[in-house]
Amino acid sequence: MAHISVHMLTKPTDYIASLAKGLKVIEAFGADTPRLSIAEAAAASGFDRATARRVLLTLHREGYADYDGKFFTLTPRILRLGIATLASMPLSRMVQPWLDQLTEQIGQSCSVAILDLREIVYIARAAQTRVMSIGLMPGSRLPAHCTSLGRVLLAALPRDEAQSIIETSDLAPRTRFSLTEPGEVMARIAKAGEDGFAIIDQEVELGLRSVAVPLFDRHGKVVAALNTGLAASQMEVPEMVSQLLPALLRVQSGLRRVL
Repeated sequence: MAHISVHMLTKPTDYIASLAKGLKVIEAFGADTPRLSIAEAAAASGFDRATARRVLLTLHREGYADYDGKFFTLTPRILRLGIATLASMPLSRMVQPWLDQLTEQIGQSCSVAILDLREIVYIARAAQTRVMSIGLMPGSRLPAHCTSLGRVLLAALPRDEAQSIIETSDLAPRTRFSLTEPGEVMARIAKAGEDGFAIIDQEVELGLRSVAVPLFDRHGKVVAALNTGLAASQMEVPEMVSQLLPALLRVQSGLRRVL
């Protein structure tokens, strides 16, 4: 079925600007910004303070946000907007048993993610141990440019599209090992495309290494990425290639027959 642009179906009279503003303010909340004042929400969303205030108070009234008189925080009710979608995604259901088996086999946490503009979104995860300071789960997001999952997904895009994403990404260093020059990041993405896998060595978080491979559907299209992450003290990069990569590639091959 041919893809139909949303803009082709949406007339000006069919567009609800207030809904769009509400979604924009919701997206301003994140792992690094779990609490927002009206001024902070306005700055993050690009709206004036009056608009941000109305949206936040509406979220509070409808039970989607708590308010302590100064800061707003999203409530668990907000998960209703995303969990139903994640649960209904055939891809997440199909890969979960493979992830569970892979995690048991290699003794490391494994994840599957998709690309959403400049971020990756986790759609399935099997956790053996917690290797990051933040808890990852389906729906969690991380920057694409500095993650192994993101680099193999970016490598599947046309080069000019990947270049545009990198040039508009926030390349501020997360650790002393982070790459901050667009050219360097693009070189690593190109290498991931050539090698068929990507390794991140403490660029996202100190003490964390990960290796990822793309996941293909039966037509050869990259639809997601699979990775495993572990403490840097557990294994050096060459060992990851020799001991972990083959297991990921076997899952890649198996899923290609069913996706």
